[in-house]
Amino acid sequence: MARLIHTTICSVDGYISDASGGFDWAAPDREVHAFVNDLERGVGTYLYGRRLYETMAYWETAPTDDPESDVAHDYARVWQAADKVVYSRTLEEVSSRRTTLERDFDPAAVARLVASADRDVSVGGAGLAGEALVAGIVDELQLLVVPAVVGGGTRALPDGIRLDLELLDSRRFAGGTTYARYAVNR
Repeated sequence: MARLIHTTICSVDGYISDASGGFDWAAPDREVHAFVNDLERGVGTYLYGRRLYETMAYWETAPTDDPESDVAHDYARVWQAADKVVYSRTLEEVSSRRTTLERDFDPAAVARLVASADRDVSVGGAGLAGEALVAGIVDELQLLVVPAVVGGGTRALPDGIRLDLELLDSRRFAGGTTYARYAVNR
């Protein structure tokens, strides 16, 4: 059975980008990137908000055959093989293959998509993931916490929501990043 998963990289104080919109402090090192690649292999469909899609669309044309960047190229192959759904009222068209554009986020439709999927579905982008969390349709949270405090910016998780979580897995990486995988208890 497929799951709806929200995976995000954030600062210790809970931000995915800082007050100026930067997220260079969150760039994964080789060890973390390889781990993320393995996490993403089980994803058949990515659900994105516009801003995250525009960032991730880089992977559509990223090289996939340079042995010097094998971890990045591995991720490009994983990303290119998955379907994508972009939720945006302002984006006029998508720039990647295997991608559809939806104007409105419908939690019931997403729940049906997950129920009929044979591979996991990932929801990303702070706003979109926040809507899915508030709607109660997210099955798992996967948090990669970078050893940085940025003091403000875009929050990884929405304010005003209460979730009871069960820790399923955790890991510490050599560079100080930590990973925690939680089931959302309903």
